[in-house]
Amino acid sequence: MHWSALFKREFFGYFRSPVAYVFVTVFLISVVGLTWFVGRIFESNDASLRLMFTFLPWVYLFLIPAVGMRLWSEEKRSGTLELLITMPITLPEAVIGKFLAGWAFIALALLLTFMLPLTVFYLGQPDIGPIITGYFGALLMGGSYLAICSLASSLSKNQVISFVISVVTCLVLVLLGWSVLNNMLISLGFPAFLVDAIANFSFITHYEAFLAGVIQASDIIFFVGLTAVCLGLNVIVLQR
Repeated sequence: MHWSALFKREFFGYFRSPVAYVFVTVFLISVVGLTWFVGRIFESNDASLRLMFTFLPWVYLFLIPAVGMRLWSEEKRSGTLELLITMPITLPEAVIGKFLAGWAFIALALLLTFMLPLTVFYLGQPDIGPIITGYFGALLMGGSYLAICSLASSLSKNQVISFVISVVTCLVLVLLGWSVLNNMLISLGFPAFLVDAIANFSFITHYEAFLAGVIQASDIIFFVGLTAVCLGLNVIVLQR
């Protein structure tokens, strides 16, 4: 069994249950609703998708853990983890196969937001560069979220516990770059260099540049590195 076979099993497995349809529906309603009604895109006079991309880290916060919580918890609960390990596939390949299946599913959900770019192009003449980089950054950030959720899923056979661990961990990594938290730390007497160092571990800090149409190597390295570290820890946890 190759990782690609596991990828196909996992990816199409989403659509054999209500999980895929519920996730995609809630995701699209959340993104479109927040952009149109909370962000008030029609009143902003801003022919771009910055509003949508700004809300994505918060939408991801609950929906991606809902996708990732079953990756390994379900295998442990049903007792199929031992069976999977005995198959002709290495543990790293299994982790990568499951991760890529979930990541492809998230990419599909992002792709289905195409009505928002079409609306923006209908309303005005936006710069296509920030839209492309925004989607690229959202995809990289989604992969990091999912890697954290996959690691959390490997820690417990209870999906609810995995979900809670994922949400709390991702929330911390979002809040670290939140300007409100940074200002509060400075007001408490934290030195500026320490606040900047803390903010450097945040999703938002490295995601902002993509929204401005800028692709920086440091931001790509952060997301790819965080994903790789979490997947590596995922393998170690399962080996133990």
